[in-house]
Amino acid sequence: MSLIILDRDGVINQDSATMIKSPADWIPIEGSLEAIARLNQAGYRVVVITNQPGISQGVFDVETLTKIHSKMRRMLAQVGGKIEAVLYCPHSPDDNCSCWQPLDGALAELENRLRIDLSKIPVVGSTLTNVQSAIAVGARPIIVRTGNTEHVVTEALPTGVEIYDDLASVAAWLLDVQF
Repeated sequence: MSLIILDRDGVINQDSATMIKSPADWIPIEGSLEAIARLNQAGYRVVVITNQPGISQGVFDVETLTKIHSKMRRMLAQVGGKIEAVLYCPHSPDDNCSCWQPLDGALAELENRLRIDLSKIPVVGSTLTNVQSAIAVGARPIIVRTGNTEHVVTEALPTGVEIYDDLASVAAWLLDVQF
């Protein structure tokens, strides 16, 4: 079975300049849920790793985050897909924790939990920080253009990072290549 790691905001759901603070704010990007379902049907395990600084900043609490993720899982189940796990960093960038992307703490934790090597595992994000954390563990960074920071990301990306329009395009490519 293959594994794919996804960032949440800007990859699965529409990003927001002011944060996704409630289940009502969580709106899937067209085709993203179906892309996850197709990946699942092809044998991919899907894990989400996401920075959620709103918790440490007091914008929302863990219970609200759980409700947001429950909505995501419910909507995904309706199209035949599932997410195996959601790991999140509740800190803000100023907290200097190792799980905050671009650092590799969250990916290293996943590596430890699953007892696997993340080398060459696709990590799909919409920001440079997603790319940096993937590179730090030897994973395969992939960028989608559906986040709010696409214009910044494409200018600063390291050479060789693959760029796709959206998660559906990534899934189509992965399922066609079958690496």
